[in-house]
Amino acid sequence: MAESRYIHGTAPEEQARLSRLNQLLNEAALRELHIRPGDRLIDFGCGLAQLTRAMAQKAGVRAVGLERSAEQIAEALRQARSEGEEHLVELRNSDVLDPAVEAASYDLAHTRFVLEHVPDPLAVVRAMVRAVRPGGRIVLQDDDHDVLRIWPEPPGLRTLWQAYMRTYDRLGNDPIVGRRLVALLHEAGARPVRSTWLFFGACAGEETFPAFVENLHGVLESARDAIVSGGLLGRAEVDETLANIRRIGKRPDSAFWYAVAYAEGIR
Repeated sequence: MAESRYIHGTAPEEQARLSRLNQLLNEAALRELHIRPGDRLIDFGCGLAQLTRAMAQKAGVRAVGLERSAEQIAEALRQARSEGEEHLVELRNSDVLDPAVEAASYDLAHTRFVLEHVPDPLAVVRAMVRAVRPGGRIVLQDDDHDVLRIWPEPPGLRTLWQAYMRTYDRLGNDPIVGRRLVALLHEAGARPVRSTWLFFGACAGEETFPAFVENLHGVLESARDAIVSGGLLGRAEVDETLANIRRIGKRPDSAFWYAVAYAEGIR
């Protein structure tokens, strides 16, 4: 089976970006998840496990996180220890495409920003369905990169964003998997029961706006080498557009609009 391929890598600066991204997203995600006391949780592709720990806190039960990157696990454990929350998570070194998971053992199987980075997302969702008990929940959160809107639009952004999406295609991944989440649940044998969007954005008058702009800048900067080496755009063009993103982020009339697709099914 082909391996999952994460284009952004696991360098310290990428881990820092992911930590900031978690801070922007986790509160809204927790509201949608409706974690119940005692829920047994497993998080597929938990990354730095910040959301995994937050879910475990809500449940009052130690959660299992699957993560294939030793670097991510090491940083996740460091962060958990620094917060006094190491007891909340059991982190396992495991690829989500071929996980060794106890069948029918969990109340909730969750994944976020994983299905877009694997060549066979259905295999992951099937493994998630197997992991939960009958009546257990499967929650998928992922990107549909086509929904990004910024106004005023930074010069070159549309071209750079399309090139970024092509880097997914070339790895056999899917940059618009978000629109397929309900279909994936159905194909995997779950009964889809809910779908929605988690808004991800702000305008220049909001305190969080600079963080959203910087996250976009960081996403594209971390993909620059793949874009350039793939012949999709030249380095100078990428760098000019990155500078334009930061300029637009300083304008008082700017707005950033994005949304994370969310779908839930029952086994």
